[in-house]
Amino acid sequence: MDSLTSSTIPFLLSLILLFPCLKSAHTHEDFLQCLTHHSENSSISQVVYTTNNSSYSSVLQSTLQNLRFNSTDTPKPLIIITPNEISQIQAAIICSSKHGLQIRVRSGGHDFEGLSYVSNTLPFVIIDLTNLRAISVDAANRNAWVQAGATLGEVYYKIADKSRTVAFPAGVCPTVGVGGHFSGGGYGTLMRKYGLAADNIIDAQVIDVHGRILHRASMGEDLFWAIRGGGGNTFGVVVAWKIKLVQVPPTVTVFVTGRSLEQNATNVVHRWQYVASKLPEELFMLTILSKANSSQAGTILAAGWTGLYLGRIDKLLQLMEESFPELGLKKEHCTEGSWIESAMYFAGFPRNATMDVLLDRSYQKSNFKAKSDYVKEPIPETVLQGMWDRLKEVESADIILVPYGGRMSQISESSTPFPHRAGNLYKILYYVNWSEDGIEATQKHIDWSRKIYTYMTPYVSKNPREAYVNYRDLDIGTNNQDGSRYEEAKSWGEKYFRNNFDRLVLVKTKVDPGNFFRNEQSIPPLAW
Repeated sequence: MDSLTSSTIPFLLSLILLFPCLKSAHTHEDFLQCLTHHSENSSISQVVYTTNNSSYSSVLQSTLQNLRFNSTDTPKPLIIITPNEISQIQAAIICSSKHGLQIRVRSGGHDFEGLSYVSNTLPFVIIDLTNLRAISVDAANRNAWVQAGATLGEVYYKIADKSRTVAFPAGVCPTVGVGGHFSGGGYGTLMRKYGLAADNIIDAQVIDVHGRILHRASMGEDLFWAIRGGGGNTFGVVVAWKIKLVQVPPTVTVFVTGRSLEQNATNVVHRWQYVASKLPEELFMLTILSKANSSQAGTILAAGWTGLYLGRIDKLLQLMEESFPELGLKKEHCTEGSWIESAMYFAGFPRNATMDVLLDRSYQKSNFKAKSDYVKEPIPETVLQGMWDRLKEVESADIILVPYGGRMSQISESSTPFPHRAGNLYKILYYVNWSEDGIEATQKHIDWSRKIYTYMTPYVSKNPREAYVNYRDLDIGTNNQDGSRYEEAKSWGEKYFRNNFDRLVLVKTKVDPGNFFRNEQSIPPLAW
């Protein structure tokens, strides 16, 4: 220290301050060289975006769906890779591991907590699968290969282009990417007839931590089991899925009707709880509790019912009159059409829309927060009234009740990592969104979601309080930056996976013992 002079100290300080930049630049250069070396195609530089690239921000935000994670304080990736060849993903995995970089894998960007494009562990790389969205449909044999960057809308379009009497049981939002959706289970209007998307996957193509391409036969049944509902970015990068298509009638019926509080909505919602899970499996009927704002009538609290029936209107009306006359469903509430027309209906497109709208990948983005619950016993009417009272506290929120029963009750809870099967009447999604920017607005709405979640505690599943992994909620627990130990992760893992959590840990320990694929809610290996 005696040799330091007044002139060398500022120089050393400048080196210390500059070191992160020098390290970043060094990491950039070495990482890019590694990618070029390990990729079979020398053009990989054309799909790599660093922070110095003019397209970096637009690529980052292209499928960033939750604006809550688009602030200046949100951690940003060192590099974004948009591969158009599988070898480029292999190279990205190998080089990220070699250079100590975390990866995030993004398909459609709909992760509720932004985990497909945000990491609190720096530096990190995003592998954006948008360019890998080929779909090959074999309608005659009722199967299809779907790359993980495809959206549900693109999948439905390709299926309907081949046949109007086959379909696939997945979600209603057409811009959701299949990569994350299938990895967490994936449900939609056909769930009571055919189960989840994950229940209808028959093969997959996965790149593991070593950069190897595996199919069902080579990966083994344990890993194949784990990727169908165990959550994304945990066991490897799934680049394609082989799905089993299902039979649907040429004509189906969609319907929508509603009641305000003054029209006895609470009583009808209460009755719905006793009916919805016991209806024939051909009928799926959501309940939505919401607050609407009218310039003429002011604030209106109302319940809406919308659904799909795999049959004609006359049979639906007969069934509803026998099973749920309290709803008062009428012919004017119903519309017949093909299954693909029902998919466009649930996506919110106008009735005169053509199938091409399903190919539009744009999405109305907002700030939002969500939570989920499972209900095993009907909720009292007084509690339903309390839910209405809490809806009054925010400008825009919905409480969505998703019916179970049917095929969902017939599939074993251990058949895939998704355990929420028999014994569940319905699932609840609490969803609040807002347009205001800033920490105060964000905290206000997150606090609202926590408040209603606390209010519902006595009336939902217990030990554990179950949750749906695709409705990601970091409030229920997170890993630390290095990845949680087993006991820490178990506190949130059992909420998503119940008794399947332990098997997921064993699979993780076998295929990724070094915990390379990890995020704030990924499955940890043992002894980590």
